[in-house]
Amino acid sequence: MQRVCFRLRINPAKTDAYKARHAAVWPEMLAALRECGWTNYSLFLAPDGMLIGYLECENFQRCLELMAATEVNARWQASMGEFFVGLEGAPDEGMRPLEEVFHLA
Repeated sequence: MQRVCFRLRINPAKTDAYKARHAAVWPEMLAALRECGWTNYSLFLAPDGMLIGYLECENFQRCLELMAATEVNARWQASMGEFFVGLEGAPDEGMRPLEEVFHLA
């Protein structure tokens, strides 16, 4: 199982709207994430807009590819783009895993 952590940046003026959007993630988006192998997926947001994501999967690159092939992901990414700063392309294209340097099992 691969543990993946990534960071992105949200416009600090839009953090409340971003949190509200994630309080009501579309059921078909949740289903697609599960079907594409995303497990134990969490997002953490700091007041300054720093977003940290964590998930577990068998192969992160493959999970991204499977999600990219879904229609619901294209709609979700298009609807979420307004929240992010410093990205070229869709939000999910900016997910770059951080190097894991320690894990207490």
